[in-house]
Amino acid sequence: MASGNGETVNLDSLSVQQLGQVKKQLDEELEHLTSSFTQLHAAQSKFRECLRCVQGGKSPALQQDKSILVPLTNSLYVRGTLASAEHVVVDIGTGFYVEKEIKSATQFYENKVGEVGGSIKELEAIVQSKTNNVRVIEEVLRHKMAGPAQPTPSS
Repeated sequence: MASGNGETVNLDSLSVQQLGQVKKQLDEELEHLTSSFTQLHAAQSKFRECLRCVQGGKSPALQQDKSILVPLTNSLYVRGTLASAEHVVVDIGTGFYVEKEIKSATQFYENKVGEVGGSIKELEAIVQSKTNNVRVIEEVLRHKMAGPAQPTPSS
């Protein structure tokens, strides 16, 4: 099995206690990676929702009356009117907002969805690799806990 710094470790040479420690470390890493995976999916959903909202702003009905509901919180909205149906304010991260044209905002959110999707795929591969490592360690632990194999009687 490859360790974090690229070295290969022979699991058979480790004691049961050492294997337990390695398994515990891998379990903690998996827990952290799974949490990151969930957060990335939430971010991707947020960007998709932003994209849907930006694309919904191009509808002719909205451009005629320019009346919208503005979210103040997740559950509180107030009635408002659009100053411009061709521009939106985009949250580009860490509390910074930029005014963009609809086409530019759409491209921005499409890029974000793609970037996060790529990160999700990379993280999936890492999680799969770590999960396989845990399975191998569990198998070696079971083998070591069962004790040495009994010699077969010779004829």
